[in-house]
Amino acid sequence: MSGEEHFIYHERQEALLCGQHALNNLVQRPEFSVADLSSIAHQLDQMELNFMRDNDEGGIYSKDYIQRVAEGSGNIDPSGNFSIEVLRSALLTRYNLSLVNIRQEGVSKREPSKFEGFICNKDSHWFAIRNINGRFWNLNSTLERPEMINGFKLSVEIDKLQNTGYSVFCILGEESGCKLPVPCTTIKNRGDPKFWWKEADLVKGKTNAATGASDHWNNLKTGRRLDNGSNASTMSNIDSSGLTEEEMIQLAMQASLEASHQSEVKDSSDQPIFTEPLKPEPPSTYPDAVRIQFRLPNNTRVIRRFSKSDLVATLYQFVLEISPPNQNGTLELKAHFPPKDISDQKSLTIDEAKLSNAAIQAVFI
Repeated sequence: MSGEEHFIYHERQEALLCGQHALNNLVQRPEFSVADLSSIAHQLDQMELNFMRDNDEGGIYSKDYIQRVAEGSGNIDPSGNFSIEVLRSALLTRYNLSLVNIRQEGVSKREPSKFEGFICNKDSHWFAIRNINGRFWNLNSTLERPEMINGFKLSVEIDKLQNTGYSVFCILGEESGCKLPVPCTTIKNRGDPKFWWKEADLVKGKTNAATGASDHWNNLKTGRRLDNGSNASTMSNIDSSGLTEEEMIQLAMQASLEASHQSEVKDSSDQPIFTEPLKPEPPSTYPDAVRIQFRLPNNTRVIRRFSKSDLVATLYQFVLEISPPNQNGTLELKAHFPPKDISDQKSLTIDEAKLSNAAIQAVFI
């Protein structure tokens, strides 16, 4: 056993999926997908609606029920952030582990080093702290690499987090005899190699990952999507968290040049939508940028920015681009409440159709 090489799994921030990253970093493997957590969120939403339906006077016609439906999901917001209940349910269902606030009675007096790990939250950002082979590591997805926390300073670190506004949740499983998964000694077939770090190198202060430093340009031609597929490069498909402003500009130009060679986009009924390529995703600082959340046929949720002056037809183009090439049927998008088909609004701008920051359901019929 002493000759085994140990690895630490550390997902870096992509999109606004810190809840997913926190869970995967906690369990030290790419266990939970966006689709997994989205499915849990939808199940929790439905449970809440069913409770209101059965207990509110008026059922589905009650004011509270209609308002709750109009508000959208209470467990995943338009930015892709998951609620604490989603994270709790994921850990309980998969590993029979509980996630409780460290201030909770019966827990607050325990020494932090006695817990296997923690999930911390502030302002919709989640990150994990985990005991790996006797050492605690800060696995915040915004960090360049895992950072070791001196065992004697763990209590100080937890207190500091709480004093600066963080909610800290600890992992409990002793009563059921359950524990977090054992850290890996092999990374073969375990997700993206750039997320794996050699523990021994990190302890020595070395900065190289298990397979060398990741190259932000590697994904240019086959950008990663939230549904784990790949497609022609666009700004939204690149992990640009570590790029300089100049590199971002070069990346946008490269994506634009590649897109100019793409063929005309058509819907499943063979009717052309655009003769031009899909425009790159505008940056969050763009004044006319709006965020739109798509619920895809496979129950995955994808969030992308558009310009409010983009045509509604652009939304169809985007969904077709990220859908499997062999998808059968005609694409139908529904929005508003109650949901209705928006195909008659393709010639309108997103702003004119009142779809800014909307949640859109996509189906193939």
